[in-house]
Amino acid sequence: MENNPSSSGTERKIIERKRRSEMKALYSELSSVVLHQGSREANSLTDQIDNATKYIKNLQIRLEKMKEKKNSLIDFERSKNVSMIGLMSPQIKIQQTGSSLEIVLITGLDYLFLFNEIIRVIQEEGSEVVNASYTVVENAVFHTIHCQVEESANQAARISERLKFLYH
Repeated sequence: MENNPSSSGTERKIIERKRRSEMKALYSELSSVVLHQGSREANSLTDQIDNATKYIKNLQIRLEKMKEKKNSLIDFERSKNVSMIGLMSPQIKIQQTGSSLEIVLITGLDYLFLFNEIIRVIQEEGSEVVNASYTVVENAVFHTIHCQVEESANQAARISERLKFLYH
């Protein structure tokens, strides 16, 4: 029975020695990751842990500041892009397929009157508007107009010329 208590005591010492060795390796790794430019001398383990804690907290603060800066830059870019859409010159795309004409107009919110101008030109040329729709995305308005034209009267070409003249 005397062997049991001493062997368990030896086991405890071995386990404790292994634990201390692992802790020393972890402290050493922590110290190598958290560089100390100020002092080159060996610090106590408590100083190393204290310095690592301060360093990590400092990194967290810097990370938060960088996230805030990133978000403010993203917001700035978005507002710049949105304002550019609002100020952009209108874009028009005209496509003829047989006797139908599709007109796509992209404008900012400031150019809504152009839609009425397109309808007026189509009607003045004697064509019929079959369908007209629009979609607003942020500060851009996408208009789509479908109309019937007479192929033989060359209405599509005249409408296209007049619309291009309006926007260029």
